Amino acid sequence: MSDSTPPPEREPGPKGEREPEPAAGPESEPGPVARSSATRVRLAKEPDSEGVYQPVPDESPYRAKRFWSARRVPATLTAIVVLGLSGLFLYDISAVRADREAMSWRRRLADELATRHLDDVWVITGAAVAAALGLWLIVLAATPGERDVLPMARRGRAGIRAGLDRRAAELVLRDRAMEVAGIRWARVDVGRRKARIRAASHFRELDAVRADLTTALAEAVRQLGLARQPQLNIHVQRAEKKG
Repeated sequence: MSDSTPPPEREPGPKGEREPEPAAGPESEPGPVARSSATRVRLAKEPDSEGVYQPVPDESPYRAKRFWSARRVPATLTAIVVLGLSGLFLYDISAVRADREAMSWRRRLADELATRHLDDVWVITGAAVAAALGLWLIVLAATPGERDVLPMARRGRAGIRAGLDRRAAELVLRDRAMEVAGIRWARVDVGRRKARIRAASHFRELDAVRADLTTALAEAVRQLGLARQPQLNIHVQRAEKKG
């Protein structure tokens, strides 16, 4: 005989408030990860001063890529050189076709290329310079550049990217370091993977200053909203006394 007792009714919540859906299984317990169809955002383990869990960057599935540089200066120089050489050769060939003598520099260049051996010093030097220039152009074409712009975490509409200038990040971290008690001066160098901080303290214990500085700068780095938070490398020393 089956039990026909109806399940207990839930008490209605406040108007306009949706009741939470039941968990689908033991693996669906709420955690610090919020998922969506486009990105996955990992929430901070501790709330901020207003009690809000701020999102922190997650490397998967979205990986922030560096901004590509336009390479205007190398492209302009390459175009000028190629255009100049092409114009000279075209003019000389046209002159020869018009039954005029070729330029002296082209005759000398052709004679040198025909008479010099491959093991000649000038031939090897010219080949090395040409290979170095070609390798440099390949590196410029295959690397993004824009090392002064740090990619920020994607937030909001897809297709819109944001970047933070490296010097601006250094100024923010330096100002935050100067707010720590005992810091006399601070120098900050922010890279894509590491942030190097050198500071001097004129009072307090160095271990206590280093601990407070690490806490303050870690919070400052989190608030920058970078897609890849740099690792802090902090060095605190005793400030020299003048006089």
